[in-house]
Amino acid sequence: MHTPAPTPIQRKMDQAIELLERRFLERSELIRLLMLGMMSGENVLLVGPPGTAKSQLARGIAQLFGSEHWFEYLLTRFTTPDEIFGPVSLQQLKQDQYVRKTNGYLPSAQFVFLDEIFKANSAILNALLSILNERIYFNGREKETVPIQFLIAASNELPEEDEQLTALYDRFLIRYEVEYLKHASSYEKMLTLPTAPLPVVFSLYDVRDIQEAAAKVEISGPLVYFLFQLKQNLEEKEYQLSDRRWKKIANVWKTSAAIHGREQVTIWDTVFTPHLMWDVPEDLPVMRELFEQQFTEMLKAELENELPLRHFSQIADKWKGRESELHAFQFKKEVGAKLGKEALERNRHLLEESREQLTHAAQDLRNKLLEWLKREKDLQAYILEKNRLIHHVEKYTVKFAYLRIEGERILQQLQRTYRTVFDQDIPGTDYDYTR
Repeated sequence: MHTPAPTPIQRKMDQAIELLERRFLERSELIRLLMLGMMSGENVLLVGPPGTAKSQLARGIAQLFGSEHWFEYLLTRFTTPDEIFGPVSLQQLKQDQYVRKTNGYLPSAQFVFLDEIFKANSAILNALLSILNERIYFNGREKETVPIQFLIAASNELPEEDEQLTALYDRFLIRYEVEYLKHASSYEKMLTLPTAPLPVVFSLYDVRDIQEAAAKVEISGPLVYFLFQLKQNLEEKEYQLSDRRWKKIANVWKTSAAIHGREQVTIWDTVFTPHLMWDVPEDLPVMRELFEQQFTEMLKAELENELPLRHFSQIADKWKGRESELHAFQFKKEVGAKLGKEALERNRHLLEESREQLTHAAQDLRNKLLEWLKREKDLQAYILEKNRLIHHVEKYTVKFAYLRIEGERILQQLQRTYRTVFDQDIPGTDYDYTR
């Protein structure tokens, strides 16, 4: 299988992922999700106990841009707006103007990390709402555009029921639970991790180019329906997401398509969606299950040209339903039972139609399954070509195997029906089911 050469931005992302994985162990999925969030300009919330390298990871992302415009702060309920947004200008105050000197503070930063964000007081929270959503800071009477490219926040715990905190929480599209390391090999490597600053890999122009390309990406009707169906399935289980979140989810899909050089979203651009939907980490397994079910069905539909299971299944079910009728006709012919001319002609025509359709369908399906098996030999490269940010590729190879097994089941059904009706095997449909 021919694999296209990676584009410049794809090479940079591969390099960045490799650099981050060397020093942040057991964080491969999170690192890829952060790459996607960075390119889409979406805010990220990391939830987890202290000492899980959340702040180090945020700094690492900023270092990849060589950005000096970095701002980080540990928030407490005693943190004042001056510490985050800058001190009030005394000169302006003399002229009855309440304006902050924001240079060097959050409103002037391109990369921001806010630790324990939900402990901020209401004055800070109010200002953060417009910054997180519209990238606007209200400085006195003026609206200042904030140059933030990427904002990561962290919290040891999720917010309690509070209208302000709920509004703030909703502005973090990407959410991820960060846990302590689990594998013994990680603890061994942890003692020799590199500590030098990361090299510059990206420029802000890379992000701008991806976002401009993403704005032109289209979402086809089936993918819009996929999004809506996902929404309905969640609501049936009493989960509700704001319209703003659904729109942002679609934008992340478009960003993924742009990264992969596509002008239209495919099902492969949706793989990180479960991390864009949960409210509490305990919901993630449910989100994953609902998403994976729908993903598999959508994948089957997208691959219908290569392995049209629905078409073959309809033929198999059609003739299985008439198996007894056709078998009875064959038996009557053998024993010389009398049949009316009209019934004889109708059954002969039906028998010939079944022979033709079963033979053609079984031979065609067998050939398509053999081609499918060839693809499975290099399935990892195929999947990574569709989405190079996928970490657990084996999860998706299983989906392809599942489709093949379903095809093999249909082929067996076609062969069984033919054997029952005609008492012989279909020519040209030999297939090794023990592969």
